[in-house]
Amino acid sequence: LNLNTVDLLGLIFEITLLAMAIYLYLFAIGKISSPDENIRKKSDAFRKKNGTWLRILSLAMIAIMLINLFLHLQHLWTD
Repeated sequence: LNLNTVDLLGLIFEITLLAMAIYLYLFAIGKISSPDENIRKKSDAFRKKNGTWLRILSLAMIAIMLINLFLHLQHLWTD
C-alpha cells in the first residue's frame, strides 16, 4: 500500500462526498429532521416538493462515489 499526500487527500475527498450523498438521501426520505419546529416544517415542505428528484440524484451520487472509492482503493493496492 503506497499512500502519498495526493492519494490521501483524494481518498478523504471521496469519502466526504459519499457521506454527503448518504446524508442527502437520508434527508430526502425523511430520516433526518431538525428539533426546531419551524425548520422542520420548512424542510418537510421542501421534501414534499422536491423529494423525488432529490432521492434519485442522491442515490446516483452514492453509486458514483462508491464506484470511485472502489477504483481508488483498487488503484492504491495494485501499485
